[in-house]
Amino acid sequence: MEQKVKKRLRLPTVLKYLFLISGCLMIAAPLYITVITAFKTREESTANFFSFPKSFYLGNFQEIIEKQNYFQYLGNTVMITVLSLLLMVIIIPSLSYALSRNMRQSKIYRFSYIYLVIGLFVPFQVVMIPLVKIASSLHMSNVWGLIVLNLVFALRDGVFLFVAYMDSIPRELEESAYIDGASVLQTYLQIVFPLVKPMTATLMILNGLSVWNDFMLPLLLLNKSKASWTLQLFQYNFKTTYSFDYNLAFASFLLSMLPIMIVYVFAQKYIIQGLTTGAVKG
Repeated sequence: MEQKVKKRLRLPTVLKYLFLISGCLMIAAPLYITVITAFKTREESTANFFSFPKSFYLGNFQEIIEKQNYFQYLGNTVMITVLSLLLMVIIIPSLSYALSRNMRQSKIYRFSYIYLVIGLFVPFQVVMIPLVKIASSLHMSNVWGLIVLNLVFALRDGVFLFVAYMDSIPRELEESAYIDGASVLQTYLQIVFPLVKPMTATLMILNGLSVWNDFMLPLLLLNKSKASWTLQLFQYNFKTTYSFDYNLAFASFLLSMLPIMIVYVFAQKYIIQGLTTGAVKG
C-alpha cells in the first residue's frame, strides 16, 4: 500500500517538473538563438545556424549603430514610450478615482466604467481596419496619433485594475481630509495617489513593455515615413523580398531588448506588489 501511495505522489511531481523544464526550454531556446546569431559572422551562420560563435564578433552591432540610423529609431521609440506612459499615469489613475468613488451613486459613471471594461473583450484585429481609416481621416497617422492610441488601448485594463485597487483604500482617510478642509483634487493628489504607487508602477511596466515592443500600431500608422520608424519597424525592414539578414536583425533585437529588460529587473517587485494588492478588496 505504501509503495502505491508513493507512486501516486511521484507521478504528479514528475509531470510538474517536466512542465517546468519544457517551459524553461521554450523561453531559453529563442534567447539562445538571438544571442549567438548576434555575435556571429554571416559565414558562421551559413555554415551552422545553431552553433556557438567561434569568437564574439561585434561587427553586427557596429554596423547597426553606425550605418542604419539606429539612434534615430531608438529616439522615436523612447519618445513614444515615455510620452505614452506619462499620459497614462496622469489620466488613468484620476479617471479611475472618479469612477471608483461615484459609479455606485451615478448611472453615468457606472455606464462609463462598464463601457471601458467591455473593451477588454474586443480583439485588436476587429478594430484594426476602422482604426486606420479614422486615424487617417483625423490626420493622426503620425507619432502623436500613435501616442494617443496607446493611451486609449491602455484605458481598458488600466481602469479595471485601478478601480479594484482604489476600492481597497479606506474611505475614512478621504473623509478625514475633507473634514480638514481639503478639496477633492488635494485629497486625490496628497492621499490617494501616493497610496496607489504599486499599481502605478504596474501600469508603467506592463504598458511600457507593450508600447516598447509594439509592432502592429506603428506599422499601421508610421510606415509611410522612414523618419518616424520605431525600432520594431526598423527591425522588420531587415527583411527583403528574397532575403533576411539574420545577423543584423538579431543584433538589433538584442540591443532593443536590453533597455526594457534592465528597467523590468529593477521594477519587478512593484509589479508583483501592485497585482497582488489590487486583487484584494478591502
